[in-house]
Amino acid sequence: MPELPEVETVMRGLEARLLGRRIARAELRRPDLRWKVPQALPGVLQGARVASFRRRAKYILMRLEGRQSVLIHLGMSGRMNLGSVGQNEAPPAHEHLLIETEDGTRLGFVDPRRFGALDLLDPADEDSHKLLAGLGPEPLGAEFTEDHLSRVLAGRHTPMKAALLDQSNVAGLGNIYVSEALFRAHISPQRRAGDVTQAEIALLVAAIRATLTEAIAAGGSTLRDYAQPSGELGYFQHNFKVYGRAGEPCERCPGPPGCAGIMRIVQSGRSSFYCPTAQP
Repeated sequence: MPELPEVETVMRGLEARLLGRRIARAELRRPDLRWKVPQALPGVLQGARVASFRRRAKYILMRLEGRQSVLIHLGMSGRMNLGSVGQNEAPPAHEHLLIETEDGTRLGFVDPRRFGALDLLDPADEDSHKLLAGLGPEPLGAEFTEDHLSRVLAGRHTPMKAALLDQSNVAGLGNIYVSEALFRAHISPQRRAGDVTQAEIALLVAAIRATLTEAIAAGGSTLRDYAQPSGELGYFQHNFKVYGRAGEPCERCPGPPGCAGIMRIVQSGRSSFYCPTAQP
């Protein structure tokens, strides 16, 4: 599933091509996503000018001038494909929504596995939408502080990995970037959240911010389905320290016998990668 850096990269790609453009044509080709797409969507889109974009956690909000906002979630395999009108004779398979602008830009929302979502909402009610209400602060925002993280972790018996994946604690973090940030902060994903010290929390906040910022700069990580709207792949996977590297040496440790390298464990059905020596 695309995580925060991938969604931020997609949003920036859409913004670069669609901001200020008027939509000449919109067609809902398949409404059968995770939740049924509102039938009113094409009518709201057609003739509207794109006013602004916002990312909240792993969701994109496309705001239309004088009209509603469009909520977009990529799900497991969703992609936003940008091109030019007439570039493809036949629409791509699994294309649920088509948007064409007056200047000839073509945008298609493609989702083979149909775990994504499209919805309409009032711009004033964005944060109270059922999918956005209850989300924690943005990890790159001013509200994500050491004090906030200390408060939500205090007294928690859950493992650190699970605590950081809890979207009510911090919004938008996913499996990949939690593993990478915990490695940078020298914290085991199995550590009990309430046992993490204030000094470790300071390291973790900085590690989360740095990891996400670097991943966004690299266009996200392409492991399976993800690509930028332009079709270009992300490159941060080449900078992974631990994720997907089970059995490889840890860059911080001298190797056997003191360090057996990076390990993979399963927590709540998800893979966690870490170095037991570097992350006690």
